[in-house]
Amino acid sequence: MITILGIESSCDDTSAAVIRDGVILSNVIAGQAVHERYGGVVPELASRAHQQNIIPVVHDALKQAGISKEEISAVAFTRGPGLLGSLLVGTSFAKGFSSALNIPMIEINHLQAHVLAHFIKEDAQDTNQPGFPFLCLLVSGGNSQIILVKSYDEMEIMGQTIDDAAGEAFDKCAKVMGLGYPGGPVVDRLAKLGDADRFTFSKPRIAGYDYSFSGLKTSFLYFLRDELKKDAGFIEKNKEDLCASLQKTIIDILMDKLYLAAKDLRIKEVAVAGGVSANSGLRAAFEEYSRRYGWKIHIPKFAYTTDNAAMVAITGYYKYLDGEFCSPDVIPYARVSI
Repeated sequence: MITILGIESSCDDTSAAVIRDGVILSNVIAGQAVHERYGGVVPELASRAHQQNIIPVVHDALKQAGISKEEISAVAFTRGPGLLGSLLVGTSFAKGFSSALNIPMIEINHLQAHVLAHFIKEDAQDTNQPGFPFLCLLVSGGNSQIILVKSYDEMEIMGQTIDDAAGEAFDKCAKVMGLGYPGGPVVDRLAKLGDADRFTFSKPRIAGYDYSFSGLKTSFLYFLRDELKKDAGFIEKNKEDLCASLQKTIIDILMDKLYLAAKDLRIKEVAVAGGVSANSGLRAAFEEYSRRYGWKIHIPKFAYTTDNAAMVAITGYYKYLDGEFCSPDVIPYARVSI
């Protein structure tokens, strides 16, 4: 049996998970409410919170999995990309854990892990994993990419944002409306109550499969500025319709390029991953495109959408099978491609 302990600490969620032979045994996540008052993640506060959370989270993951630390075959950890201070906490813990138990370390690319979250098995009979090759829309606060997944360890970015990510557009526009942080889930909740066709916002004209969301943010900001001059209560009176129209615009932008890539590459198996994959509107769009174009779609469980260690552990499992271990002097990196 191969038992992998996964450690995730790339941003503001501290997570540990245990996977045995590809089957999830536990996945524990500790969030950080300290950032809410600042309207975004504060790196120094994030790294301090990781230091407080890492040991209890790993303890709980082992306890929920019903195993002892001596049963762990290897420890997989997020090396990057992410906040350097946060990554250092997870990396340092992995080094100590590896050294104490004399087990190998496996470095994990955070973006690759989001894609491979689709291969987490709920039980030994679970066969609901994508077949190769497939397209994956990786969409989060920091990334918006269309990825051609040829195998567990061979992925090619077909298109990506040239400026802001879709998740950032959700959060920044929500902040302008005074909806708090993180704004994406609030926009999603309010959008369900609004008219998505009430307002129209600009969509970029970018060649190929690349994305751009900076123009949408600017369009949204200027629209609100102009309307607030006429009526100071405009946002409060129209926030459901604003959220619905904003969400529809972002989803249309995402799906238009994804459809184009799937059509050009003649691929019918399509997945979505990353924090924004929890958005109900995006999930509904995937269901609609599946009916309309015959796609076989893969939508992750909500527990595997945001940053989590289960995706790190499953990636570590496949790298373990290939003998891809790293040395104890490895250091994290803040930026890297898939």
